[in-house]
Amino acid sequence: MASFLRWMIRIVTAALVLLVLGLVTGWWVFSRSIPDYGADWQVPGLGERVDIVRSNAAVPHIYGENDADVFYGLGFAHAQDRLWQMLMLRRTAQGRLSELFGERTLRLDELMRRLDLYGHARRSVGAQDAETLEMLEAYAAGVNAWLELVAEEALGRGAPELLLFPPRIAPWRPADSIAAVNMMAMQLAGHHETEVLRARASLALNDPARLADILPDPPGDPVAALPDYAAMFPNLPRYAQGETEPRDPLFPNPGPGLSGASNAWAAAPARSTTGAALLANDPHLGLTAPTIWYLARLELATGGVIGGTIPGMPGVLTGRNTGIGWGITSSYMDDIDLHVEEVNPDNPEEYRTPDGWAEFETRRSIIEVADSEPVTITLRWTENGPVIPGDHWNLGTITPQGHVMSMSWTALTDENTSLRTLLEIMRADTVEAAMEAGRHFVAPSQVLTVASRDRIGMQVMGHMPWRLIEHQSEGRIPSPGWIEENRWQGVTAYSANPRFLDPEGGILGNTNNRLIDRDYPLHVSHSWGDTQRIRRWQHLMQSRQVHTRDSFIEAQLDTVSQSARTLLPLVGRELWFTGEAAAPGTPDARRREALDLLAAWNGEMNEHLPEPLIYTAWMRALQQRLIRDDLGPLASSFQRVEPIFIERVFRDVDGASTWCDIGPSSVIETCTDIAQLALDDALTDLAERYGSTVSAWRWGDAHEAIHEHQVLGGTRLFGWAVNIRQSTSGGDNTLNRARTAARGDNPYRNVHGAGYRGVYDFADPDSSVFVTATGQSGHPLSRYYDNLGALWRRGEYIPMSLDPDLAAAGNIGVTILTPR
Repeated sequence: MASFLRWMIRIVTAALVLLVLGLVTGWWVFSRSIPDYGADWQVPGLGERVDIVRSNAAVPHIYGENDADVFYGLGFAHAQDRLWQMLMLRRTAQGRLSELFGERTLRLDELMRRLDLYGHARRSVGAQDAETLEMLEAYAAGVNAWLELVAEEALGRGAPELLLFPPRIAPWRPADSIAAVNMMAMQLAGHHETEVLRARASLALNDPARLADILPDPPGDPVAALPDYAAMFPNLPRYAQGETEPRDPLFPNPGPGLSGASNAWAAAPARSTTGAALLANDPHLGLTAPTIWYLARLELATGGVIGGTIPGMPGVLTGRNTGIGWGITSSYMDDIDLHVEEVNPDNPEEYRTPDGWAEFETRRSIIEVADSEPVTITLRWTENGPVIPGDHWNLGTITPQGHVMSMSWTALTDENTSLRTLLEIMRADTVEAAMEAGRHFVAPSQVLTVASRDRIGMQVMGHMPWRLIEHQSEGRIPSPGWIEENRWQGVTAYSANPRFLDPEGGILGNTNNRLIDRDYPLHVSHSWGDTQRIRRWQHLMQSRQVHTRDSFIEAQLDTVSQSARTLLPLVGRELWFTGEAAAPGTPDARRREALDLLAAWNGEMNEHLPEPLIYTAWMRALQQRLIRDDLGPLASSFQRVEPIFIERVFRDVDGASTWCDIGPSSVIETCTDIAQLALDDALTDLAERYGSTVSAWRWGDAHEAIHEHQVLGGTRLFGWAVNIRQSTSGGDNTLNRARTAARGDNPYRNVHGAGYRGVYDFADPDSSVFVTATGQSGHPLSRYYDNLGALWRRGEYIPMSLDPDLAAAGNIGVTILTPR
C-alpha cells in the first residue's frame, strides 16, 4: 500500500510539473508576439526617422518629418497591436475565410465573392488622387515593415491566433485599406433587410393598414403608399420560413436592429459656459474583443490629429486636430435597393431588361475550404447589380419562381474615394473645409458633425441614389428590375445632401434620427435608426441654457429610457394598484410586486436595479403576444421590441388596438388582458432564469456586455481568456446605448454599443477626453488588451491631449524607426 501511494505521489507530481512546464512554454510561445514598445528598428521604405511614443494607456503618438512617414508609423503601430484584426478584415472582404475555418464560413465567403467588395476596392485604387494614394502606400509600407520584422526576428508570427491558424500572409496593399472602408459599409448596411422584412410582413398581414403599425414610420414622417407586393408578384407563400438563428460572429452584416448607430452633438459658443464650442461623439457598433477602435495621435504637417482610428485604415475617423473636431454617425441613407429580375424561361442565362432579354454577366470563382474540397460557384450580375441567392437575408421568401434577386448599392463602385475625405478632414482648419471634404465620400453614408472654437455644422456625406419619382416602391420593398422607372439613374449632386451650419438655437445633434423633412426622392430615407434616443437628447440639451464638457459627458452616459417612461403608463394603466392580496411566492404576488416596483421607477436602466429587467422582459413578451397570431412564423423576425408599435397599439392609433384581439379565439381580448398575460409570461421566464425573489433580480446580471473574440470566443478552451464580460447599465433606447441581443439563450445580453466615446472642449482643447470599450492591444496576454475596459464601463475617460510633453510623461515606451 505504501509503495502504491509513493507511486501515485510521483505520478501526480510529474503530471503537475509537466502541466506547469506546458503552461510556461505556452505562455512564452504565445507572448512572443507581444510587441516591445521600447525597441529601435531599422525598416525599409521609410524617408526619415519616426518616433512612436506610447502614453501610459498605450496610445501611440506618432511623430515624423513628413506626412508620409507619419502614416507609415500608423501602419506600423496598427500592425504591432492589431495584426490579426486587420488580416481578418481583409480575408472577409476577399471571401477567403474558409481557407482557415472550413465550412463554418463557406456561406459567408460565397456572399462576399458575389458582392465583390474586394474587387471594387482593388479597382478603386486608380481613382485616388495623388495625396491619398501617397497616404495609402505609406501606410501599407508601415504594415509590411512590421510583417518583415516578425519574420526576421521570429516574433511569434505577429499575433497568437496565427499560431493556431497559420496562413500565408500577403503584403498589405492600398486596396486592402479601401476594402476596409467597404467592410464598414457592409457592417452598417441594413436597408436591404428592411425591404425584405416589409415585403414578408405585407404578405402575412390580412389588413395592409397594419403594416404601418409593425413597421412604423418615424412620427411626423409622411407615409408613402406602397404597392401590393402580392399583386406585383403573385403566388408567393404567405408564411415562408426564413432564417431566425443568430449569425456567426464573423459575419460582417449583423442583422436587423444591429447595423450601425451612433450619437453626436455640438453646442455653439452661445450655448457653452466658456464661450467656445463643444462636441461629443460615440459611434455604436457590435461589441468585440478587441474593440474595432484604436486610439492614436498623428503629427501631420498641418498639426496634430488625435482620436479614434480603425486598424486597416490610415487616418482618424473621429477626433480633433488643432483647429476643429469631428464626429460621425450613421445617416441611415437608403443607399440600397433590391430588384426582382425575371429569368428568361427559354434561356436561364438571360434576364429581362427594359430593352428585352440580356445575358447575365458571369464569372466562376473557386473557394478553397480547409479540410474539404474546393467549392466552385458561378457569380452573376445584372445591369442593376450582383445577383444574390435566396438563402441570404431571407431573399428566397419573397422571390417568385422563375426570378432572382439583384442588389443596387452605392458601395459597389470602382471609384470609392472615401479615404480622400478622411485625409482632407484631418488637414482641415475650418468647419466649412471639413464639410466640403465630404464631397469625395461614397459609402457608408455618414453624418459628419464638426465644430471649431466658434462654429458648428453638420453634413450628410455619401452618395445618395438618384431614383425617379415614378419608382413603384420608392425603395421600400423590392421592385421589378426590368421596369426603367425602378432603376437608379446614378447619384445625386453633393449639394442635395442635407447640411446645417450655425443653427439659430445653437445646438446640433444626431442620434440616427430623421434628419430632414423632405419629400421623396430627396427624402434621404424612409427608415431611420432612432425614434427614442432623440427625445431624451432633446430634453437634456434644452433643460439648461448653457453646457459644459461635463454636461456633455453626462448626456453621453445617460441611461434613462424615454421609451419606458412612455410605454409603462400606457401598458400598465389598468393594472397599477389593482391586484388583490395574494400569498407570498405565488404568481399573483409576484405580479403585484413587479407592478409596484415599476410604478415607482423613473425609467433609469441601472444595472443594479430589477426594474429595467422586468420592463424589458415584459415589453418583449407583450410584443410577441400581440403579433404571434397575425404574423405566424414571421413573428420570430420581430423579437426586438419596437416602442412605436406598442405605443400605437395602446393608444389605438388608426385602429391599431385590433392587434390585442387574438384572431383564432372566440373571445374578444382587450389590450389590458394581453398586457397582464405578457407580464405573467415575463415574470415566469425571469423566475426560471434568476430565482423567484423579484427584489433580488439585477439588470446587470442579465445585461452583461460581452465583447467576444470573433474566432476563439465561442470555444471552451480559449473563450474564458479572450472574451471580456462587464455588467452594464443602459438599454436598447438609452443615449448610453447598450443594445440587447433580443434572441438566443440570453436575449438581454448587451451586444451593441459605443465602442468609442469622445468629448471635445474647444475652450481648452487639451482637456478633451476619449476612451474605447476594451484596450489598445489585440493580444489577449497583453496588459493593454482590456486596459480601458473598466474605465469604459464606469463612464470614465483618458486625456486627449496633443501636448507632446504630456504624451511623453509616464510613457510606457518609445519605438524609434529609422530608414534601413
